[in-house]
Amino acid sequence: MQRTEDSPFKRLWLWMLWPMAIMQLGIFRDYWGDFADNTWAVHVHYWLVTLWFLFLITQPRLYAKGRLQSHRSWGLVGLMIAGATAFTGINQLNRDLVYANFVRDNPGQIGPFEPWFFYGIMCVEIILVSAFLLAVLMAIRHRKNLRDHALWLTSTAFIMLMPALGRGIQGLWIARYGFTPETTIVVMPPLYMTQLLIIGLILTFAWRLRALTHPATLLALGANGCAFLLEPMGRSVTLQTLLSTLVKA
Repeated sequence: MQRTEDSPFKRLWLWMLWPMAIMQLGIFRDYWGDFADNTWAVHVHYWLVTLWFLFLITQPRLYAKGRLQSHRSWGLVGLMIAGATAFTGINQLNRDLVYANFVRDNPGQIGPFEPWFFYGIMCVEIILVSAFLLAVLMAIRHRKNLRDHALWLTSTAFIMLMPALGRGIQGLWIARYGFTPETTIVVMPPLYMTQLLIIGLILTFAWRLRALTHPATLLALGANGCAFLLEPMGRSVTLQTLLSTLVKA
């Protein structure tokens, strides 16, 4: 991978500070607010995602400084982080199923949420993890092409934003409208707002990097766009049965 002095990717590490900050702000209250009550799996997943975002900052920084050997060496470490991140992400599906079963057996105990919402979250998370893995694999395949390699890796930041940012926005929404079985307004609008914000960020970065039509951009847009189908996917009895069979609570 050859360095290009006037490449727009020389300052990419500075741009990647933004999705890192947004992710941390989004998840801050949900993670740190009940830190001691979180399961070990949640802790591991949180820190792996954090490490991946730091990886997306430090790798272009090393490239910009001309430290290509370090860039390549840390890239191997990044592969392990990516695999572990995806694995622990899939592991979170069990928690979603636990919530789905709980609200089924205890209606109204978690505000207006019904089982279909958590099944929908499971569907979206499967899509996002699959897109994340595909983007990483494509980055490996195009590792000798600076532009493609960087764009595929950059796309992973936006593919991974939804769960953290969604929880943050939903938390603010609940604080505004309350949290009772009657306040159904808290369920979907925060998610739609989250996806619109992420899509706006994707387009902003793609415009900045002159990559609006690049496959990596389209993958990130498509993966996040699937979240708008959360409700119909979650309400599908077929998908509920399939997910309950594949994921055991």
